[in-house]
Amino acid sequence: MILFPAIDLKDGLCVRLVRGDMEQAVVFNADPAAQARSFQEAGFAWLHLVDLNGAIEGKPINAEAVDAILKAIAMPVQLGGGIRSMQTIEGWLEKGVARVVLGTAALRQPNLVQEAARAFPGKVAVAVDARDGYVAVSGWAEDTHVRALDLALKLDDAGVAAIIYTDIGRDGALAGVNVEATADLAFALTTPVIASGGVASLQDLVELKKEEKSGITGVIAGRALYDGRIDPKEALRVMREEAV
Repeated sequence: MILFPAIDLKDGLCVRLVRGDMEQAVVFNADPAAQARSFQEAGFAWLHLVDLNGAIEGKPINAEAVDAILKAIAMPVQLGGGIRSMQTIEGWLEKGVARVVLGTAALRQPNLVQEAARAFPGKVAVAVDARDGYVAVSGWAEDTHVRALDLALKLDDAGVAAIIYTDIGRDGALAGVNVEATADLAFALTTPVIASGGVASLQDLVELKKEEKSGITGVIAGRALYDGRIDPKEALRVMREEAV
């Protein structure tokens, strides 16, 4: 199981939000590239990167910060936020992003997801972000009447590398990851699932690891890594252990 440290970019800074609220942004590092280097030095194998402004505005906004990160590290990066066209997908992949993450586009442009997955095998993931079980889009600012499970099932045969499932109500709140909902989703799909939202302790990682056989192949952690609640070495040790 892969542990993805997260860097969320807002106005060029490395921040963490609470439940996706842009008004509750806490700046953890004014130099995102330096933060990325520190994660690489800690031994992480992948980096999860989100352009928060881009997610809301529907186009890349923090491109300068992303470029600096790509130049600063050698580990692969998956990037989401404001990616809603083949041109944008191709542009990021050409710049060195290893995997793009489609969120709003996954709901509103399913044909784009399928086209991109065919054109770039293994380099396209989708984000299913749920508030109380229903999908939210546009940087989580807009709720829909689409059930998260229904969207995930529709995407299951699109050929994407992974489905990133986020429980918005827990994201950034250190409330603990929603292991049951994530495992249920993963069990229903053939596409690998990456868990996100609410990781608060090493125990959360242990509990997710127990569900690895259901199809959970990764987990994204943010605030708990920044504030020291999770020690990177211990976390990576848990990820390497055989499934319980």
